Amino acid sequence: MKVKARYDWKSTKRWFRYKYLLLLRAKGGPSKVARGFSIGLFVEMFTLPTAGFAFALIFPLVYLLRANLPGALIGFVFGKVIYIPFSILNKQVGDWLVPKHFKIYLIHHLPHMLSNIIRSGLDLIVGGMVVGLILGIIAYFPIMLLLKYHANRRKEKRKIRKDQLAPSNTKE
Repeated sequence: MKVKARYDWKSTKRWFRYKYLLLLRAKGGPSKVARGFSIGLFVEMFTLPTAGFAFALIFPLVYLLRANLPGALIGFVFGKVIYIPFSILNKQVGDWLVPKHFKIYLIHHLPHMLSNIIRSGLDLIVGGMVVGLILGIIAYFPIMLLLKYHANRRKEKRKIRKDQLAPSNTKE
């Protein structure tokens, strides 16, 4: 008697493969998917200090820049993986960019709860925006080239298969 597994991992693998192929074949091509990935990465770099409110920026940015939403969500998740090492850089860049007198002004002129949030997160937010923008621009090109490579490879395989299946027109 065969015992049924608790979970069918093959179906999960197949589902991920299907979603991957959908992403490769997305309308607008590799450029649109790479733009979406860059948007997701950009937004993730400053979403943590904003308590997740920045996540809502993904949707209008994807619409305005005509990007791919699944690509943006993948970039957002990838940003979560690399956020911890980059948060140190975000804090340093933000500390360098935000003037000290501006922080003092905000602390004295905002309600107490908001001033605590500003005091702890302003450097991370500003630095995250700058670093995220740079990372998004840098990530765009390798992602686009990788997707184009996969599309061309797929096209070549299809061409080879078509040539093999087509009957030869030569007379013997």
